[in-house]
Amino acid sequence: MAKPTTVPRFAVCVRNEACEDLELRKVYQVLSDARAERDGYLRVIDESGEDYLYPESYFVVVKLPKRARNALTAAV
Repeated sequence: MAKPTTVPRFAVCVRNEACEDLELRKVYQVLSDARAERDGYLRVIDESGEDYLYPESYFVVVKLPKRARNALTAAV
């Protein structure tokens, strides 16, 4: 059976208090983490290139066209 593909998700940083690894107005890739999301956090790949949990309120999740998603994930 074929494994379902997951469409990458992205979010724009709108706050970064006490988070030096986040840049305001930058688009970040969001990784799936249902438990973190239930607790009000998003798992994002930050400036260090690693994924970390940040408050969900620091981001606005955005839907990007396929071409933009492909360009952003190719750089990761």
